[in-house]
Amino acid sequence: MKTGSFQWMKSLNKSTILNMIRLHGPISRAEIAKITKLTPPTVTNIVNELLDDHLVVESDLGTSTGGRKPIMLEVNNRHFSVIGIYIRERGIDVAVANLDGTINHKLELEISEHPTKEEFLKELTNAVSLALEKSKADEKPTLGVGIGIQGQVNPLKGEAKWVPNLKLENIPIKTHLESRFHIPIEVDHDVRAIALAENWFGQGRDLNNFICVKVGTRIGAGIMLNQELYYGAHYSAGEIEHTPIDLDGPACSCGKRGCLAAFVGAPGIVRRAKQALADGESSTLHQSVQKQSGADLTSKDVYTAAMEGDVLAIRLLGEAGQYLGMEITNLIHVLDPDCVILHGGVSRAEPLQEAVHAYLLAHVSSQVSIVQTKLGKVAPVMGAFTLALKKIFDPHIDEIDHSTLRKGEQW
Repeated sequence: MKTGSFQWMKSLNKSTILNMIRLHGPISRAEIAKITKLTPPTVTNIVNELLDDHLVVESDLGTSTGGRKPIMLEVNNRHFSVIGIYIRERGIDVAVANLDGTINHKLELEISEHPTKEEFLKELTNAVSLALEKSKADEKPTLGVGIGIQGQVNPLKGEAKWVPNLKLENIPIKTHLESRFHIPIEVDHDVRAIALAENWFGQGRDLNNFICVKVGTRIGAGIMLNQELYYGAHYSAGEIEHTPIDLDGPACSCGKRGCLAAFVGAPGIVRRAKQALADGESSTLHQSVQKQSGADLTSKDVYTAAMEGDVLAIRLLGEAGQYLGMEITNLIHVLDPDCVILHGGVSRAEPLQEAVHAYLLAHVSSQVSIVQTKLGKVAPVMGAFTLALKKIFDPHIDEIDHSTLRKGEQW
């Protein structure tokens, strides 16, 4: 075997064993060898390297049917940090977490209005610097940074091809940050990252196939097939917001008519509410606008009015839920998932559930569950740092720089 092939196989085995300990720890060396089909000497040598790297620790003794009790292994979750950064509509959310996903620090930073590409990269660099300072103060070396961002993303290059909320394109995030900090940087679409977080920590943890649908200012789907994120040929799988729903529907921001976003996305709901008010429909939203002294109507205003019984607001959210339910039905029929996990306010609307069950084939409806996320508002930033965790533990990814681990550098 050539040297390069041997090193690749060793790296694969090392990641496989580390991931096995993450998933099944505390676990003994003998159990690892049995499950992975690796020889006991190979397992012992790799485990010794992982112990030297401080990635795993020996824990309590296990049970034995005879002879010595085995020494159990588990991930050294609190020795290192990973950083998650979520680029939201008008700001940056930052989290510093342990390897088990426990969040130790959270930061909320603002993004300047209409930044240039250079200004945005400077603000992103500042966010990473602040997070690294938190990790360094905890005396925890940082193993990687994950970044979730809206728009079109090439995860292999770590490049944001188009960020609609910032009106920026071709941002070399990975290249820029890795040259500055010399640590692994992972970049992906925010909803795909959320789906990964659901797979590691949420309602998708024990599922092979599920779809994560996020509804907010923008709408997207993260698709997990056979425990792997599905990207499509051009990294655009899950871009559902411009799916045509009603060819005679309202104009969409993309220039076409009747897109899902025009009915379900927050801007679309607000536009339709404003049009209804301009047409003279009776609604408490008239008073909401007046109370705000000319401030613009928001989707939160519509949601609040609906909760207070406003007929117009209830109708708008009901229609949004129905259209979203139709889209989810299409996704279910095409992809046949075990579950659909919903994120966002509109996704909680009762008409959504009604629409899904009305349009689904009967035998499918009884097999697919539709649930709300339990990760809460931190789901996007959790998704971001899970990108970094995947880089560390996924056996399909090259191993991390173990020389850095042994030196214990504070990055």
